[in-house]
Amino acid sequence: MKSRGSFERKFGKYAIRNLSLVLIICYAFGYLFEMIYPNFLHYLYLNPYEIVFHGQVWRLFTWIVVPPSSFDFFTLIMLYFYYSIGTTLERTWGTYRYNVYIFSGALFTILGAFLLLGYTLIFQKDVMAAPAIAEGYFMLVSAMFSTYYVNLSIFLAFAATFPNMQVLLFFFIPIKVKVMGIIYGAILIYQFIVGYGEGAEVLTVANRFVIAASLMNFIVFFFTSRGKIHMTPRQVKRRTEFKREVKKTSNITKHKCAICGRTEETNPELEFRFCSKCQGNYEYCEEHLFTHTHVKLQ
Repeated sequence: MKSRGSFERKFGKYAIRNLSLVLIICYAFGYLFEMIYPNFLHYLYLNPYEIVFHGQVWRLFTWIVVPPSSFDFFTLIMLYFYYSIGTTLERTWGTYRYNVYIFSGALFTILGAFLLLGYTLIFQKDVMAAPAIAEGYFMLVSAMFSTYYVNLSIFLAFAATFPNMQVLLFFFIPIKVKVMGIIYGAILIYQFIVGYGEGAEVLTVANRFVIAASLMNFIVFFFTSRGKIHMTPRQVKRRTEFKREVKKTSNITKHKCAICGRTEETNPELEFRFCSKCQGNYEYCEEHLFTHTHVKLQ
């Protein structure tokens, strides 16, 4: 079985840098659609019923554009907050691991949507009794499958990585991030258990699927990274500086022709060999290996 490091070496070059900014740009398009033509967002929701029974496969991707909340001043503050903590996590974990975390949250959300469809088909036959009822139900619950809980999982991961960092609650109350993480966790557990109360059992079931699916990436992250995720800001700085130095040294060429100065970086098509007749470590490209004058030390 390949290790995570081997996967990172193979697929790390495809990781999207500054992914938090990319998500915010997607929200910007979503808010634009909401202002120009609000009903258009209904065609972008992650609706498993429409995907399976009407072939609307674009919904597997377009739900990322749907904003997690209505647009107002506090939304701008929250987006900036999530951008800040997301960027910090990307610098701490690395671009590849941060990409894996975000995209796994999205994949778990998609999986949760289809599991809800399967559950409804088997255990809630009254909902599926008529196409009109089913379409109305899934139009309602599909709005729940948004990036809201994926964003929340970013905060929970931040709280697990930097538990003792302080933030200003309501701009003036200093509080440790781990305390806020515990509070959010308790709220989620309460929402999962209580749901929407009596008379709204079908919505409660859907809400449980949403919460469980969207936060599965954090659950996997937490149990696979225990004891290895806590880093102080000084450690983050040292790690960043170390990676910068490694990148510098990795650019040093390993092969260089003593005659023409070409290297494997400038001319990757060339082969380089050391000359056994030269005294000293002299390496030549294939064009000068047999034509150079041998070096004799006095």
